[in-house]
Amino acid sequence: MPAHTARHRVVRRTAAALAALALAAGCSSGSDSSETKDAALVRGPSKPPVAKSAFWVDPNSPAAQQVKQWQQDGRASDAEVLKRIAEQPMAAWPAGDDPGPMIKAATRGAAKDDRTAVLVAYNIPHRDCGQHSAGGAHSVEFYRQWIGAFADNIEDKKALVVLEPDAIPHLVDGCTPAEYHDERYQLISEAIDRLKKQPNVKVYLDAGHAAWIQDRGRLAQSLWKAGISRADGFALNVSNFQTDAATKAYGRDLSKILNGKHFVMDTGRNGNGPMPGGGGEAWCNPPGRALGDRPTTKTGDPLVDAYLWIKRPGESDGECRGGPSAGKWWPDYALDLARNSKA
Repeated sequence: MPAHTARHRVVRRTAAALAALALAAGCSSGSDSSETKDAALVRGPSKPPVAKSAFWVDPNSPAAQQVKQWQQDGRASDAEVLKRIAEQPMAAWPAGDDPGPMIKAATRGAAKDDRTAVLVAYNIPHRDCGQHSAGGAHSVEFYRQWIGAFADNIEDKKALVVLEPDAIPHLVDGCTPAEYHDERYQLISEAIDRLKKQPNVKVYLDAGHAAWIQDRGRLAQSLWKAGISRADGFALNVSNFQTDAATKAYGRDLSKILNGKHFVMDTGRNGNGPMPGGGGEAWCNPPGRALGDRPTTKTGDPLVDAYLWIKRPGESDGECRGGPSAGKWWPDYALDLARNSKA
């Protein structure tokens, strides 16, 4: 905060000297008190400093660009609110045939400040069962090449990789056709091994969320088959809204079956929990949600390695409730998340 300088109307030099001494000592005379209160109102309530995150903050994220645009447009108050997103670390989701440029930007940016880049590998063939995020690699061999390029571009930088959101739960719930199951297990297993060849990479295999697969034993069996024994752990609540309490309870249950594996949690949009009574579309751009816990490795739980913003807050879940296509920036939704945030 800039120092506050009080102005005194005094007649005698000695009185001015005494007032200066009082200010230097941090005291306030009766005539200064109203000015001091006015200055405090301008500054606003003091906030404790936020500890530097272990994870990289993208200075060119859509949220950061939106803040700059709104500042130029005269929407200063909205820009200030949106900084609650723009100033936090979020995962990068490399898309397209070449993941290299986005990975290099994230890992090299993070390395400059001795931070860790959070990356999402999301390109498994037959992705999302043909739903809002359908697509993925067009062949098994292309996926192998793609995940190889993904790993190569990390080089020796520090990175945390969330591997293939929904891919394993969609095997368990039957959404992915049976003829693709063995192929998917093989590709994910190979991906874990390939990523772990990089010296400073941690890999967390996605395991859905607390309201999805209720048969923990069956889910664990699929995670074992996919090679989780060679990963650093599993990821929960990616792109979803389940509360911290529900996610931790689910994660502890799953960890027991997985020989104590640790997990990370997506807290980007779970500040108000899931939308009540939302039915089958509760996961897709639900209104009234809020940002959750800021990304950190200081979770207070020995099994939870990190809170992360994996799904970037403000990016659409799909073309529902007036949203753009999945993954596209939606400033109005982002602003609502930020406004509802308690942080």
